[in-house]
Amino acid sequence: MSLRVMSPRVAGCCALFVFATSAWAQAPAARQLPPPVSIHDRVRPALPAQLLDFGAYVDSARKAFDVPGIAVAIVKDGHVVMEQGFGLREIGKPDKVDAHTLFAIASNTKAFTAASLQQLAEAGKLKMDDRVIDHLPWFRMSDPYVTHEMRIRDLLAHRSGLSLGAGDLLYWPPTSYTTKEVVQRLAHVPIKNGFRSGYAYDNILFAVATLVIEQASGQSYADYVREHIFKPVGMDESLIDKTYLKPGMDVAMGHAKSDFKDLEPVPPMAWLNDPGAGGIYASVHDMAKWMNVQLAGGMLPTNGADGKPQRLFSADSQQQMWSMLTPITIGKPPIPELAPLTPHFYGYGEAWFLSDYQGRRLVWHTGGWPGMVSRVTLVPELHLGVVVLTNQESGAAFNAVTYRVLDAYLNASHKTDWVAVYDKAVKHAAGKADDSVAKHEAARDKNSKPSLPLAKYAGTYRDPWYGDVVISNEHGKLRLRFSKTPQLVGTMTPWQHDTFTVRWDDRALNADAFVDFSLDVDGHIREMRMQPISPLTDFSFDFQDLRLVPLAVDTSKSQHD
Repeated sequence: MSLRVMSPRVAGCCALFVFATSAWAQAPAARQLPPPVSIHDRVRPALPAQLLDFGAYVDSARKAFDVPGIAVAIVKDGHVVMEQGFGLREIGKPDKVDAHTLFAIASNTKAFTAASLQQLAEAGKLKMDDRVIDHLPWFRMSDPYVTHEMRIRDLLAHRSGLSLGAGDLLYWPPTSYTTKEVVQRLAHVPIKNGFRSGYAYDNILFAVATLVIEQASGQSYADYVREHIFKPVGMDESLIDKTYLKPGMDVAMGHAKSDFKDLEPVPPMAWLNDPGAGGIYASVHDMAKWMNVQLAGGMLPTNGADGKPQRLFSADSQQQMWSMLTPITIGKPPIPELAPLTPHFYGYGEAWFLSDYQGRRLVWHTGGWPGMVSRVTLVPELHLGVVVLTNQESGAAFNAVTYRVLDAYLNASHKTDWVAVYDKAVKHAAGKADDSVAKHEAARDKNSKPSLPLAKYAGTYRDPWYGDVVISNEHGKLRLRFSKTPQLVGTMTPWQHDTFTVRWDDRALNADAFVDFSLDVDGHIREMRMQPISPLTDFSFDFQDLRLVPLAVDTSKSQHD
């Protein structure tokens, strides 16, 4: 997976690193961790001198990357060293971000899903190496072997053989499918790589994990997480998804750059059909509590009725979550200034990325959501954690802030201006994207025309895993609609020959695409394919995996419509 400095959203949320990723030959040896610092026995540390100008630094990141608001929390040795908001909840309005402002943490939700499964394993309700079909007998992948061998642990590790972001269009942008319908459609999502042979980030298997949690616990995912994680950790401000937001709450509005240019608000979104992959709303105040429990080896901040320490999960469960399951190839940084971030090892555990920086092991994850991106980073050996929540789609901003904090605690030999470094990287990525679009334009035959009258391209097209896409001829213009995705509606314009472009009505999606038709020997449409126009388009728009066939020649009877 080529992870961009420009932030992807949901799926992609997820890794937001600066190196290309694919499978390593082998994983590094396990590292012995120091014992966790008890939350019950601690001395409050001071903020390092290197961070005395931190407020000005965060504001410089907001300005450089056009981010209205950022919230940051730092924990050290069981204490909250700092939790603070910077900037505005929404552009054009006076409300400021503070430590209690709620943000969508997106794929940082995945760690809550992994912890839930480990809790259920400790309770004897499942085993992490159980087959998925032991708990969901109807579960199917498109390969019978993978169906039979898929284990619960595999759901958390991005090693299934699915391609990057496979199936994301089933829930992003929001669709009318249920979680079970999403998982049922996995039977038609193509597997493009070897099972457990390499890394490719996905969200859809966390929908499967969601259903396993519900089957094993007898509770909805939302109720389980609230009762078994939020409540014991003391995350009183956190919500499972947007549907629990109420007027007057201290909540950030997301922002995105329409057409990659103009910043505008993005309304909150509920992700109800894959909640285990993303969607939790939390503040840095609550995320500080979550990080402290993680750094304390699962120990909770309060004792039980008998006065004894309580645990959210066992030390063994944490060791499993933080052990590498899927190695990731370490690629070359896009600009030389990012070379100091190149890790010596890189991989994925159970819903956590694992790498190193300045000789210390990092346990971390990122999240991307419409208008919001975030990063949680733990340094277990130093009992250090930092969370950065933002209300704009800039992975550069949260990385620049995170590494400023890490440098301060890891005694970096010099004070790197990561804002300047990432600003250069963003401009480099934008330049490459512009070059890509320019190449398409240069190769275009502007004098060509479609082979058929426009009305002949209208009709219903069906993909085995997504379902129906409808093209209608409206007043001489072709309009394309994804039947289950209200936001994916746009106008098609001839590009060259039998290729069109679709320009979505919602310009904040930044996902305009080529639409290409293949004709048979008699001049009838055989298939429609799609691909994003810009390389900056979020990979969750997995248009390239669609195989859309006109219903008139579709013989498939295995749809779930």
